[in-house]
Amino acid sequence: MLYSKSMLPELIIKGEKIEVPIIQGGMGVGVSLHPLASAVAREGGLGIVSSACLDRLVSKRTGKKFNTYEAAYEEVSLAKAAGGFAGINIMVALVRDYEDSVKGALDAGADVIISGAGLPLNLPAIQPPKDTALVPIVSSARALEIICKKWERLGYRPDAVVLEGPLAGGHLGFKIDQIYFESNKLENLLPPVKDMAIKYGNFPVIVAGGIYEHNDIVRFLRMGADGIQMGTRFLATEESSATQEYKQAVVNAKDEDILVAEKPGSPCGLPFRIIKQSPMYVSALKRLRKPKCDKGYVLLKDAEGKFTRCPAKEYNENYFCICNGLLSSAGYNPDKEEPLYTVGTNASRVERIVTVKTLMDELAGRVVVSQSKPL
Repeated sequence: MLYSKSMLPELIIKGEKIEVPIIQGGMGVGVSLHPLASAVAREGGLGIVSSACLDRLVSKRTGKKFNTYEAAYEEVSLAKAAGGFAGINIMVALVRDYEDSVKGALDAGADVIISGAGLPLNLPAIQPPKDTALVPIVSSARALEIICKKWERLGYRPDAVVLEGPLAGGHLGFKIDQIYFESNKLENLLPPVKDMAIKYGNFPVIVAGGIYEHNDIVRFLRMGADGIQMGTRFLATEESSATQEYKQAVVNAKDEDILVAEKPGSPCGLPFRIIKQSPMYVSALKRLRKPKCDKGYVLLKDAEGKFTRCPAKEYNENYFCICNGLLSSAGYNPDKEEPLYTVGTNASRVERIVTVKTLMDELAGRVVVSQSKPL
């Protein structure tokens, strides 16, 4: 009998053994939905849905009206339906929808909730997680310790942590002038974060940002990481829900096409890595798009406690409209809004679109093993 065997060790999170220590990053908006997450889960990795704008995406796909809770429940359930391990990434910055997304994912039995784009200080207090693992994203040992101390007071500790370095796609947890510091290289961030994880219960550390191939994975595992997370490689798969134009933009991208946008940048206030030819970014540079806000996922509360405030809603001197731009890159409203293509720093190395199985076989270093039947 022939079967494929991973050359990588298992990743154990909250007592569950994930065959391949690879987490597919939760790419929003709409890039990592259940088709991608379930495909990764079937191949032995941990598939992750992005919660961003799920209500609109699921409503459009089904032709039925879904609220935030219902959409998170639906997408996690579908991601888990074919077996394997699947969860969801929920951004703290999406304040308005955060708690409902968490509750929907928990009620659907998500294996993991990964949460970043801010410190998820109150995540364990929203609802008892039961068998679901709660995993914060951090960019430093200091941030991890703040979370651990807060969670201790809530009677919980992280089940794992994702350490995201400055080479990742999307929002970065560093100031613009800190991105290229030697001290902020992922391999230099890992040891103190690993020590902090050991101090607060010896939970797994998953590294992310700039990891591209099997040898990268092996190198970080040897350095003490328990697993890795990557996004861009999975963006460029057949199962990804990014538009074909988005995927082709990744294939066409050169090193010089990838930049960290700041002015204009994301209204979340964090540096944001993109492809510079992204139509919405080009328009933002030229001030071609008038400020408007008809989605409102990154709205903050005003003095009256209502969700009305967003810098990109008020003026466009320094901001692009992240909600509409990313929705368009997932095919939601391409006729009305220009897309915004976010990628990791190694996107220029992607040469073709492949299936998740092909990618997972490559990343896991899978080999075909012959096993004869017993006599």
